[in-house]
Amino acid sequence: MATQWPVIGGLIAKIALPLMSERNFNVTHIPINAEISGVDSSYLPSLVLEELIHRSAHRVIIKRCTCRDERQCNTHSIEAGCIQLGAGTEEIDPRIATHVSKEEAIAHMRTCVADGLVPMIGRVKVDNLIWGVRDRGRLLAVCFCCRCCCTVLNSGRYLPDDVAGRIVRLKGLEIHTDHQKCTLCETCMDTCFMGALTLEEGRIVRDNNLCKGCGLCVSGCPEKAIFPLIVDVDEAIAELQDRIRNRINFEYPFNPVEH
Repeated sequence: MATQWPVIGGLIAKIALPLMSERNFNVTHIPINAEISGVDSSYLPSLVLEELIHRSAHRVIIKRCTCRDERQCNTHSIEAGCIQLGAGTEEIDPRIATHVSKEEAIAHMRTCVADGLVPMIGRVKVDNLIWGVRDRGRLLAVCFCCRCCCTVLNSGRYLPDDVAGRIVRLKGLEIHTDHQKCTLCETCMDTCFMGALTLEEGRIVRDNNLCKGCGLCVSGCPEKAIFPLIVDVDEAIAELQDRIRNRINFEYPFNPVEH
């Protein structure tokens, strides 16, 4: 938001935006909603996240979510911190992060997803600065985001187009509205962090160029009038893993998931 201030906004942008360059910032949200391609809600997060955790050389759970801690969140636990994966996590001070086994990391992920938090996976350069890890391409963030506190979910609509484009929707993911069920309560419009939903001529319209596929509109709709579909789960996972592999050096070959 500060980058849009008169006079000093340009200076702030020059300082901040390099941290969100193509190499330094690329994230994808994983929707956790009740139905996606007719499978259980835990299916997609588990398929993606468990595979990442199993392939990580080392892993930690940050003891307190910095976003929820700063905002003193009353909706979700402040202790529901992000998981950091990769060899770089060995450098993180145990006073701020718990060094855990793969099984402990998976259990934490399942607890966060069950609480309605949306996983966000990707390369976030600022994490190297926050957690004191040298930038050697060996740190992958798995954040668990709430709409009320998450920095990305609160700032997405203010980002320049090229930076917003680095919040990448899961390949093949589509989100649809059943206009017969929709009561035009506008809850989805209030929930959408990108401002992708508008009310036009008596119906909710989605701008697919802005929608990032986080699924918050799906879980927030009181009439269950919004639903996600994904054309090919395997292809979506393979594309996400390929983007991660291009930015994060894991300890051994990062092949597409076999299941």
